[in-house]
Amino acid sequence: MLTIPRTLFDEDHAAFRDTALRFMEQEVAPHHARWEEQGHVDREIWTKAGAAGFLCASMPEEYGGVGVDKRFSMVVMEEGARINASGLGWGLHSEIVAPYLLHYGSEHLKQKYLPKMASGEMIGAIAMTEPAAGSDLQGVRTTAVKDGDHYVVNGQKMWVGSSHGADYSWTILVTDPKGERHKNLSWMMIPMNLPGITVTPMDLLATGGEGGSGCGVKNTIFFDNVRVPAENLVGGENNGWKVATTHLEVEHGGMGRMADRRVVYEFIDLCKKREDGWAIADEPGAREEIVNLYIESEITRLFATRNHWLSHANQPRSYEGSQYSLRRKLSGLDMGEKMVRMAGPLVLTKDKRWAPLRSSIEYFQRDSITALHPGATTDIQRVIMSRRLGIGGREREKAANLR
Repeated sequence: MLTIPRTLFDEDHAAFRDTALRFMEQEVAPHHARWEEQGHVDREIWTKAGAAGFLCASMPEEYGGVGVDKRFSMVVMEEGARINASGLGWGLHSEIVAPYLLHYGSEHLKQKYLPKMASGEMIGAIAMTEPAAGSDLQGVRTTAVKDGDHYVVNGQKMWVGSSHGADYSWTILVTDPKGERHKNLSWMMIPMNLPGITVTPMDLLATGGEGGSGCGVKNTIFFDNVRVPAENLVGGENNGWKVATTHLEVEHGGMGRMADRRVVYEFIDLCKKREDGWAIADEPGAREEIVNLYIESEITRLFATRNHWLSHANQPRSYEGSQYSLRRKLSGLDMGEKMVRMAGPLVLTKDKRWAPLRSSIEYFQRDSITALHPGATTDIQRVIMSRRLGIGGREREKAANLR
């Protein structure tokens, strides 16, 4: 069993980074392609991660965590990103669902669920986005009506990642259909095995994104008269907007991150690599694009570093998380486009020499394009991709018909 150092000095974080990287290389990287194909991560990897202390590391020991600072959790996410495996879903599980249950949940719920979340025995996902509201949580329409010691849930959630195999969904609902906006919402932990829940994979042109969607799969969840125990309400009835504002600040970049986009530097190194006496960087136009690629990456890294410092220095924040999130996604979209322009014809071949370039481009397509799903509609996503990346043939025609 791997253990996390108890002290918080930089050398301990560095030692833990080596441990996390070995885990990613030995336990994750060899299976990631298969997980992509099957659409979900093997359950076994969750329990292994829990035993290694990679899940909910900053959780107090009394609830099953290790009780270290959040930088240890960030190391795990960074090393996952190093091997392009950010879609494991651990970030949403450990850094959003579990902390909010810890902060807002009753003692009964904390004792019941948190130790299992830390061990990997129980997996938590997030269900927020709806067809008519997108990510505008003021406009959600899925209802939860009190009926005795249960709430009856009806409605639909979209763009849900990590729901294959998830045991519970952290879900925002309308608990007062006639109530005033901002004062009619509540959060619940909904068991995904309840009668009346249907999970349907979404028909996407490309999948993934947002660093937490399990193996690049997005889903629609339908709730049809689902009876949820009232004790699963988190944060108080009709108090959901208060929870949502802090939730979104964390999810949308408010915590920042210290990792750079290593894949950019790997891509640049490959552009400089000579094959048969020629390198992509030999072309003047490509060199200009490489410089722009580096600048874009550095700007985004600085936004992330600022947010990380603000968070850990307990400084006040307002727009910084959303600013970084938008910057990360837009810059990723631009960088993916630059990569296609520089190396597109080469990476479409089956030549193994260009396999790393294919992986780099796919990473940015998945991490950036689908994360910009305005209104959470598949059709808009197709239009974005066809216009920005020049997708050809039948898909371009299909997208054109949607304008």
